[in-house]
Amino acid sequence: MTRIASGDLFALARRAMLNAGATTETASATARALVYADERGLSSHGVSRLPMYIAQLRNGRVNPQAKPAIVTARNAAVLIDAADGMAFPACELAIETLIGHAREHGSAVASVRRSHHLGASAYHLEAVGKAGLVGLAFSNTPAAMPAWGGRRPLFGTNPMAAVFPRRDGEPLIIDLSLSNVARGKIMIAAREGKAIPEGWATTRDGLPTTDAKAALDGMMLPFGGAKGAMLALTVELLAAALAGANFGYEAGSFLTEDGEKSRIGHLFWAIDPDALAGNAAYLSRVECLVEVMLHDPDVRLPGQRRLSLAQAAARDGIEIPDALFGQLQALAA
Repeated sequence: MTRIASGDLFALARRAMLNAGATTETASATARALVYADERGLSSHGVSRLPMYIAQLRNGRVNPQAKPAIVTARNAAVLIDAADGMAFPACELAIETLIGHAREHGSAVASVRRSHHLGASAYHLEAVGKAGLVGLAFSNTPAAMPAWGGRRPLFGTNPMAAVFPRRDGEPLIIDLSLSNVARGKIMIAAREGKAIPEGWATTRDGLPTTDAKAALDGMMLPFGGAKGAMLALTVELLAAALAGANFGYEAGSFLTEDGEKSRIGHLFWAIDPDALAGNAAYLSRVECLVEVMLHDPDVRLPGQRRLSLAQAAARDGIEIPDALFGQLQALAA
């Protein structure tokens, strides 16, 4: 393993993106998001994604020169076009716009269309929480899970996230995909030639498997059975239908160099607590619940572990596999 400081990893990832023809804004936004994930132990959404991102930039599946733009804006609702580019600059525009509208109107929503891999969903809500707003994020992804009772991939793993600011402590951050495990973990296992636990995925024929490569060619399993599949449907409609974006079964894969463009959708929602019961009441209620939760010494608040890992990474650096570090150096050279 290679240990590298966060700032150095950011610079390396940014140079690699620039070498692939990305704009300065896209390169910087992408590098920030990937390093954020690696700092928090989310290696499946960190710089391990960069070689595939760059391959797709170079072969035209992602537009390296894309500039996101606001398409429509009606009061507190905004639609943003990612223009077939990376998701990160479009999401930065969405969040910046969302915070301003939520403060003005009490609540606001931003949809993003013609987009790509969202990365770690919680990353996009950090600024929302710091602004004292409650935030929600939804994204669809290329088809990986069947509808309940179905026999073919139809929905994505469809991540969702939430942030709840607190009076003194760090915001509560909830981030999950609707499959039993994030597909990126299977991608890493396949790359490293490792087996996966049974129950994560099936083969293309719907048979249980521990073979990571067969799983990538097969189907992910929703957590919670039929309930997880219904949540995946809900996110599919919120993220894609409202944005006029591709559904999962229409989207090109994130995991292959060749193929169709992804053109998926995201939805971000921000709520100003002061517009409802008021900030004082909201913050008091949150702390009341946190206090009760922490009466059990085994309870860990959501986001707490990732924050600890980020603090350790700031102090000690980030570990990445030697082979991946060599790839990044070559891409940045």
